[in-house]
Order: sequence, then C-alpha cells, then structure tokens
Amino acid sequence: MNAATPHVLPAVSVIMPVLDEERHLRNSVRHILEQDYAGELEVVIALGPSTDRTDEIAAELVREDPRVHTVPNPTGRTPAALNAAIKASRHPVVVRVDGHGMLSADYIKTAVRLLEETGAANVGGIMHAEGENDWERAVAAAMTSKIGVGNAAFHTGGAAAPADTVYLGVFRREVLEQQGGYNEEFIRAQDWELNYRIREAGGLIWFSPELRVSYRPRPSVRALAKQYKDYGRWRRVVTRYHQGSVNLRYLAAPAAVVAIAAGVVVGAAVTPLALVVPGGYLAAIALGSLPAGKGLSAAARLQIPVALATMHMSWGFGFLTSPRSLARRVIASRRPAVRAAADA
Repeated sequence: MNAATPHVLPAVSVIMPVLDEERHLRNSVRHILEQDYAGELEVVIALGPSTDRTDEIAAELVREDPRVHTVPNPTGRTPAALNAAIKASRHPVVVRVDGHGMLSADYIKTAVRLLEETGAANVGGIMHAEGENDWERAVAAAMTSKIGVGNAAFHTGGAAAPADTVYLGVFRREVLEQQGGYNEEFIRAQDWELNYRIREAGGLIWFSPELRVSYRPRPSVRALAKQYKDYGRWRRVVTRYHQGSVNLRYLAAPAAVVAIAAGVVVGAAVTPLALVVPGGYLAAIALGSLPAGKGLSAAARLQIPVALATMHMSWGFGFLTSPRSLARRVIASRRPAVRAAADA
C-alpha cells in the first residue's frame, strides 16, 4: 500500500445479548457509542423477555441514535441472542459486549489493531470487575483475586499470548459464519465451545491485557450463588463434552465442597477433629481476603470472605450436581469445526 494512502478502518458491529438489564444498559451502550474509533460502528441489541424496563430503555436508545438497532430473542438464551444479533449485523468485525459490561475508551480500536497484528480469529482481554456499592466491591475483589478464581488470565491479568478462550471476544465475521455461530445448547460456556471449534479449525484465539471491559458484579449473595452454580454446572458439561479440558483449577471448588461437607458430618457424628477441614477453609479465605481488599472500605473488606465462599461453594455444588442428561443433550448437538475452503 502506498504510504500516502490512508488506512481505512474496518466497520464494526457490536452485538449485545440483554435480559433484565435496566440498571446498566444505557451506560453500557454509551461506552460503545463513545469509543475512540474512526471507523463505522453499529450496535445490535438482542432483547430477551425482560421483566423490567430493559425493552423501554432499548427503544429510547434506538430513537436517540441511528447506529443502534434491536432484534427479538424470545427464548432468552444468551447463545440464541448472540446468533440473532450476528445475523442482523452487517460489518466485518464483530464485538461481543454484555448488557452490564463497560468497554474502555480505546477497546475497539485496540482490538482491531490486534486482529491485524496477530492474524487472530478472535481477541479478548480482561474482565475487570468493578462494584458500585460495598457488596459489589467485595465481589469484584474476590473475582479479581487468585484465591477467588485461580490463575485465569482474563480475571487476574497476564502477558499477551495465545489462549484457549477469552472474555467476550472480538471476531472476524467470516470466522463466525464459517463455524455457524454459537451452539445454542450451551446456555453457559458458549464462548468456550465456539473458541474450541475455532481452534480446532486452525484459528488463533489471542488474549491481551490491553483489552479491558469493566464488569458489574451480581448485586446480592443469592444472585452471585446462582451465577456460580451455573458456571460450575456448565463447566462439568464442558469436561464431559471435551474430556481433555479438565484441569486442577476446575476441580478445586468441587473438592473443597466434598471435603467441607465430610468434615462437618464427621465432626458432628464421630470426632470434632474433623472440623479442622471447614475451619481451615474459613481461615484460608479470611486470610486470603486481606490482600484482595486492599484500599476498600471496612464494610467491603468484611464481605469478601462471604463472596469467596459463595463463589467456591456454589461453583463446586453446580459442578458436582450437573446432570449427565444435560451433557448428553449438548454432546448430541456437537458441531464439528469447519475449516475455510482454502484449507479443506
């Protein structure tokens, strides 16, 4: 290309699956529309059957900015929403954003540059949890600490490198179309499953700490418990779907649930010495919460152990109780990775 020829940035479609997101939707879309990106931009919001003001807010956003569009997602399922939004979008770069995610100002510009520099099929970065009150700040601290989530780079950070999967993702459209989009049987873990097929087809998934999305944690213990129970339930499905994907980090929480339950039962029925197991766990999360809570208010620091225990126990319980029938249904819907015609 001639040095005098200006570099034309690719047009970008941002897709958003939303359900009951009245609290954050407007702010999330604002972070998209105000991106420091000179290329063309559109936002496609896939609307699930919300019970709050989400649809009303989305309609207001459509009226206020011609770049914003909506499509229906009557099932409410995230992968169905993503596929509907992909189908309704039209640009060569597709950015996934959730209704409670806030893109950093240069997110799209950086992602487009990384796609070009690395040749990756999908790039993603850090899920930076940020709370708006003491409980949410406690959850955010737990979600960005190694005692909370292990060594997952998209939670705790790390060097830019190839990855098995990334948070959300910025894709080349031809890759999404080639793979047929998301597998709609994966209510959770649909990102992992799609990225697995992309990698099987020879595509590169790239993690970079330059990419950062602020994430709003669940607003209550109950909501956090449900979220992490679902995470554990679907991670078990993934291990049955692809047996080589299990590792020690995934087994830590279910092992802790079994050990603590056994310690409580044996401690109550046989010997109090067994209570050292649940007692040791409580001591570990209390100590582990101290560095995680640095800089937070006392009220937030005191809630970090609650957040950690909720995350660990719910994830482990979900993993242990995940039914084989769920995995069988997902395995029956398995989509083979599809290579580009030139590679066939």
